[in-house]
Amino acid sequence: MDYSDNGQLKLAQEFVQFTNKNIFLTGKAGTGKTTFLRNLRHSTPKRTVVVAPTGVAAINAGGVTIHSFFQLPFSPFLPGFNTAMAGGDQKENSRFTHKLNRNKIKLLRSLDLLVIDEISMVRSDLLDAIDDVLRRYRHNDKPFGGVQLLMIGDLHQLAPVVKDDEWNLLREHYKSAYFFSSNALLKTDFTTIELKHIYRQEDETFIELLGEIRENKLSEKSISLLNSRYIPGFKPDENDGYITLTTHNNSAAKINESKLAELKTKIRRFKSTVKKDFPEYMFPTESELELKVGSQVMFIKNDSSFDKLYYNGKIGKITRFEDDLIFVECEGDFEEIAVKPDVWENVKYTLNEDTKEIEEDVIGSFEQYPLKLAWAITVHKSQGLTFEKAVIDVNAAFAFGQVYVALSRCKTLEGLVLISKINSNGIKTDSTIKEFNQNAETNRPDDEKLRESMIMYQRELILDQFDFLSIKKLFYTVRKTYNENSAKFSIDYQGFFDEMNRRAISEIFEINDKFVLQLKYLFQQDILPTENTQLLDRIKKAAQYYLDKLNSIYVQKFVDVYFDSDNKEIKKDIAAIIEKFDLAVAQKLASLEVSSQGFETIKYLKAVADAELDFKTKFNKKTVFIKEGTSTITNKDLYADLNAWRKSISEDSNMPVYMVLPQKTLVEIVAKLPANLKQLGKIKGLGKVKILQFGEDIIEIIDSYCERAGVERDATEIEELKPKKAAKTDTKLVSLELFKQGKGLNQIALERGFVESTIFTHLSYFVLKGELEAEDLIPIERISEMKEFIREKNTVSLRDLVVASEGRYSYSELRFILELVAN
Repeated sequence: MDYSDNGQLKLAQEFVQFTNKNIFLTGKAGTGKTTFLRNLRHSTPKRTVVVAPTGVAAINAGGVTIHSFFQLPFSPFLPGFNTAMAGGDQKENSRFTHKLNRNKIKLLRSLDLLVIDEISMVRSDLLDAIDDVLRRYRHNDKPFGGVQLLMIGDLHQLAPVVKDDEWNLLREHYKSAYFFSSNALLKTDFTTIELKHIYRQEDETFIELLGEIRENKLSEKSISLLNSRYIPGFKPDENDGYITLTTHNNSAAKINESKLAELKTKIRRFKSTVKKDFPEYMFPTESELELKVGSQVMFIKNDSSFDKLYYNGKIGKITRFEDDLIFVECEGDFEEIAVKPDVWENVKYTLNEDTKEIEEDVIGSFEQYPLKLAWAITVHKSQGLTFEKAVIDVNAAFAFGQVYVALSRCKTLEGLVLISKINSNGIKTDSTIKEFNQNAETNRPDDEKLRESMIMYQRELILDQFDFLSIKKLFYTVRKTYNENSAKFSIDYQGFFDEMNRRAISEIFEINDKFVLQLKYLFQQDILPTENTQLLDRIKKAAQYYLDKLNSIYVQKFVDVYFDSDNKEIKKDIAAIIEKFDLAVAQKLASLEVSSQGFETIKYLKAVADAELDFKTKFNKKTVFIKEGTSTITNKDLYADLNAWRKSISEDSNMPVYMVLPQKTLVEIVAKLPANLKQLGKIKGLGKVKILQFGEDIIEIIDSYCERAGVERDATEIEELKPKKAAKTDTKLVSLELFKQGKGLNQIALERGFVESTIFTHLSYFVLKGELEAEDLIPIERISEMKEFIREKNTVSLRDLVVASEGRYSYSELRFILELVAN
């Protein structure tokens, strides 16, 4: 199709390509909307998904249905009630919670352009449901989550279906059921582009007549001309190739069944082959075709072969069957068409993790001859088709636009025949559509508006790039979360946050306020930003500056810290907000990186989307331990030793770690290095019970660390406060005596008020003295297993062994085996 004579097509292409405007592409029947969509799929660099309201429309458009792609129910969407973003009790509206899988979420977040074909059939509430899903998963409160919409269709053709009970629910929220009454769309400055050049009809008189029907301005002259095609009792010759267009499925089916039964030839049945996922409602023709020689059929697909012998809507007659071929003869052709089975594919959109491009994956197929009986079809199923000859039976038209759709399927006025006369009262046009079209006509876009939109779009992207508000807010949220719960974190990060905030304000935010004013000043030049060399040079330099600052102020600092807390909820909350902060920084860095080489809109969009797709959080990693200068912790190896012991006790005794030893208490112990139980008792968070349960273990770990690290404590104070050796021996002896009485470790621990690991430590003392055998405490097989484990790990670091064992062996057991091997 040659588009050279239609500037509106070029205008539409450039609005899609170079702006973020939402577009309603419309036009009379036969103006090339479907061809435009087909070409767009291959030409746009934007990441695109095509959806349609029905299964057949989706197959014809090469896309998927709206409901399947967005996982939406078929019930009405009520604004403020269905969306979880509205808050409140969502129990009644749980169908709209949009539980999408990880890959679908990634796809939505990478999306640039959403094409909705046959938009005239899409209800306003369905468009708002799409908006709800996109905003939710893209974490973007702009309408449709910032995704550009291309809506293709003709409001004078098939209208949205809305039942009375559904409209009773929706009428309080919508002016009409048409898509342009969508609350989300009304928040956008969408533009309407109407294609004017008609490719289907060439007869100017017929074109004018259809235009009058479309606008509900049918003149008496035109009514008279139209009704001249009323031929009472018309019975076409079987060889003439007429198709009847009727308003109801049962009428079309009865005509086809009756005509087929009249043929005296033998019936042949052809079964389809359905593979994988291709639901019945999407079948383009019957699953089992029943055909005879002499059957009038219609091709339902364009010929994909080089010869292009048929097209969607071409009418013919079956002349013979031969092997796997059906031969069809069409009026005007010199020879029969040998028809083979063809394949329709059901596609699913997926995101290629390597290329970051949206791809179409075939998830099912339907194989059948591209034919259907065509003495009659419904007006609904004729949409998008072209007929040389048609009998129009729309006396029972029940929906707006049906008369127009039926008549506009014909290439010429002479090619149509009316079953009954048409009067102006029988042509239904919705006044709401008329009002919408009048408004669209007065705001028709042109090249100047395209240029304005391009300029505004580029300016918006540039300002977005140098908008650090989300990073600022997320940082403050992280800081606030920490400050409100600082007592529950092991490390004092107040200075860390204060310094970072001070630098961010002075080196990013205050400077950026002035830079944005410079940008707006440069924007005053009435040229495209991408053609403004002075502006582009400032953007490059600023991008590099902010790139360096974000890295030095945030990234290099946050990668070195871990916000550890005994309180799991607080730990989870701060981890979640830090991850959001990390993502915001990553996206900003990615956009600045490309702009430091030169700003381009497509590269900018791709960089931001790819940054989210590639995102793996770097901040707040468990494997990171606090580096020098970032915390007040001293004696870090002792901290790690005690932490490993604490976690082991927690697992053995099935109690939370904070009940063994609170985080703050652990930090204070590490700082003060108590030398005996009396000094240990002065540490906040350690009462008499915990000292009785864990005191000896803690002191022993501290003593071991001090000996390894060569740390000296005040000998006088130690000697003065050090407990008598006999006291230690006495408590061990009590455990030994109970053990010799045949009591188990668990029973002794309960009786004495200790944890089992402490009793194990008491008794291991006597094994090392030679008064008990090792296998009295641990089965010989487990001893051998632990010795082999220690040999494999090739380390004597108790902390490393505990971590490597992943809970298989306790801290006390591993310490005992190490001492046993050493002796």
